[in-house]
Amino acid sequence: MDYYHIIDQVHMLEVQNIPRINTAVAEWMSVVLFITLLKPRWETRKLIVINLSLLMAESAFLILTENVPVWLWTPCMMVAYFLMIFQLWISSQISVKEAVYFGTQSFIIAEFAASLEWQLATFIYEGYDIDQSWIWFVLLILVYGGVYLLLHGTLKNHLPREQEMHLTGQALVTEIGIAIFVFALSNIGFWEVRTPFSNHETISMFNMRTMMDLGGVAILFAHMLSCSQASMRTELNNVHKMLESQYQQYKLSRDSIEMVNYKYHDLKHKIAVLKSEEDPQKRMEYLNHMEEEIKQYELQNKTGNKVLDTILTGKSMYCNKHGITLTCVADGNLLSFVDVMDICSIFGNALDNAVESVLKIPDKDKRLIHVTVSRQKEFLLIRFENYFEQDLQIDRGNLVSTKSDKDFHGYGIKSIRYTVEKYHGAVNIKADNNWFDMKILIPIP
Repeated sequence: MDYYHIIDQVHMLEVQNIPRINTAVAEWMSVVLFITLLKPRWETRKLIVINLSLLMAESAFLILTENVPVWLWTPCMMVAYFLMIFQLWISSQISVKEAVYFGTQSFIIAEFAASLEWQLATFIYEGYDIDQSWIWFVLLILVYGGVYLLLHGTLKNHLPREQEMHLTGQALVTEIGIAIFVFALSNIGFWEVRTPFSNHETISMFNMRTMMDLGGVAILFAHMLSCSQASMRTELNNVHKMLESQYQQYKLSRDSIEMVNYKYHDLKHKIAVLKSEEDPQKRMEYLNHMEEEIKQYELQNKTGNKVLDTILTGKSMYCNKHGITLTCVADGNLLSFVDVMDICSIFGNALDNAVESVLKIPDKDKRLIHVTVSRQKEFLLIRFENYFEQDLQIDRGNLVSTKSDKDFHGYGIKSIRYTVEKYHGAVNIKADNNWFDMKILIPIP
């Protein structure tokens, strides 16, 4: 190897390393990209303080480990990777599994952005006599800003801001495996100067790393789309099951009410028998029996909407049997534009949740449920209130299920939200002073 070739190799090794501050900024911005697309864990001011603190911590770590031996370089990058996962988890309302998933994507995106920026900087440094600090700062803004704005626009319609992704272990392992492969292949030329995959030209090595990272970003994006679609199918299947269950309950209630109506008409014949009965004791037995049957009929609601009447009557009968006071003030005519299945979903799920909650209260005088259906300007207002004593957990606007079958249960509120969104409405949940309050606002067409 001649002198000039050795000089070229030394020069290549000097320019190939991306400044650690560039890497820190790229990794931090990559995580912030996903934080802006997910539901934040804290209010804005606290979120900014946390993330700026983590930026300083990650920058300090990468700068202090800049001159470590080659064999320590990979462990240092792993520490940076776990810092990214921690930043995601501490800033967003996501599970640890989701934090690892999005953190892995963030890591490869950061690798691509840092590689592209430093490749352009190296090209300009070698070809033009320009102040390096100035061009570094401009390129950092242009390249990082361009990459992350483009990805933000691409990803914002594919991430479930309010819902869990239902990631499987296999999907997570696949994601990490792809990232490891891309990271290893894109950096192999920098670990060993002479390999079948390395090149002695600096710009060629940069091209290989940048293109490999770009390919990795594309593959991981495709994998995320696949997982997101699978998660959406899971959500829709569970919601559909819940809708079907509520519709079946409605049909059962309808059949029960028809039976009550039959009993009501049968009372006419019993009254005729009562008139002819001369024994006072038997007459009193007849009267008591008739009174019980009349009470069942009185439980029927007359709101102006037959579907709502059926649901409320069925729930009222159940509540009456279990010592629950269910009151309702409803103008059922306002529901004329809402589909039968959707009425079943909203009222069936909301009342089921309320009944399940108040049944846990030992004191029957506190088993209170109130339903309101009214008009508020140009909106339909549906309100469900119930007294509660146990702890309520609300995650991403949904009640956390306490049932063992979490694959199916816990979808009551989700089903209601899904149904209300069809009508461009909104659901607001509040729990305060032992009262659970769910308000539904739907624009009246």
